[in-house]
Amino acid sequence: MKKVSILGSTGSIGTQSLEVCEKHGFDVVALTAHSSVDMLEVQARKFRPQYVGIFNENLYSDMKNRLADTDIKILCGMDGLCEIASLDENDIVLNSVVGMVGLLPTLTAINAGKDIALANKETLVAGGELIMSLARKKNVKIYPVDSEHSAIFQCLQGNRREQLNKIILTASGGPFYGYSYEQLKNVTKADALHHPNWSMGNKITIDSATLMNKGLEFIEAKWLFDLNPEQIEIVVHRESVIHSAVEYKDYAVIAQLGVPDMKIPIQYALLYPERLECPTRPLSLTDYGTLTFAEPDYNTFRCLDSAIKAIKLGGAYPCLINSANEEAVKAFLNDEIKFIQIGEIVSSVLEKFRFSAVSGYNDVMRADSEAREYVRSLIG
Repeated sequence: MKKVSILGSTGSIGTQSLEVCEKHGFDVVALTAHSSVDMLEVQARKFRPQYVGIFNENLYSDMKNRLADTDIKILCGMDGLCEIASLDENDIVLNSVVGMVGLLPTLTAINAGKDIALANKETLVAGGELIMSLARKKNVKIYPVDSEHSAIFQCLQGNRREQLNKIILTASGGPFYGYSYEQLKNVTKADALHHPNWSMGNKITIDSATLMNKGLEFIEAKWLFDLNPEQIEIVVHRESVIHSAVEYKDYAVIAQLGVPDMKIPIQYALLYPERLECPTRPLSLTDYGTLTFAEPDYNTFRCLDSAIKAIKLGGAYPCLINSANEEAVKAFLNDEIKFIQIGEIVSSVLEKFRFSAVSGYNDVMRADSEAREYVRSLIG
């Protein structure tokens, strides 16, 4: 029975991860949330973890009172998150928190020698070189939870890495596929939060609408699979049935298919290399009938273009555009800016900053802080 701690258990990935844990009898060691005390209490009473973490320190007393009749230890803040990530009891840590807050717990877990099921994009986008070098040093496995990266990971099984030619990252295209730049000027928050295929949290749903999500995945793929940017191709695939593919030197292409349900890649990360029945439905290709493919519109969706430029520039640029995007998305969700301004803000970061190489965690956090301050100065 694997022992797992879930960072971000009340979010979309976290709740689906608990479905997988329940299905296969995982021992849930710890659960954390940012501020969703109601749901976290329900989860804690159902799964009886040894630890519960609430990131918002102002809610620590409330959380402690709610679980006072249990023997669960309550932790809070970043210190609590990192303590949970490095627990001796952990066999694997599933990191599904949203944003830059996920970087330090990942580093802490790797330092403790704990394998990672990674659903926090920002960990590799902002600190990819730090994370991957430390994981190699500590002999820690990082299992991707993103459906696209899981698909690539699966397609690489049983083949020699040196025979890889390129990877093909598929993208749904989001709710605004086919829109012109002018049309994007008039879209609403409700429009942007209506994804055609996936049910996700607000931040990642907006990232999918701007195609920033695919840009972040492009950067993640470079680090996860030790690729050059030129070895990564993005293809819009509206049906989200082919989750990604790998092309080998002989031009054979191997793809992973399945219904658009995150429980499949979550379960593969947690159970690897085992394959057991998953709490989802099987894929019927005849029900879909037709699968379509197209090139992305890099000119209209500027976030995607900026992310690819950032990883080619290297250094702190991926962190800069990621942090700028987080602030811009927050402003959009708070009705402070228009949808189209997210891409404009993110792309402006590449011209605004000149950063050297990232040599440590403090360099990443400095870039993060300066990018956020810059965006807030633009919004006013």
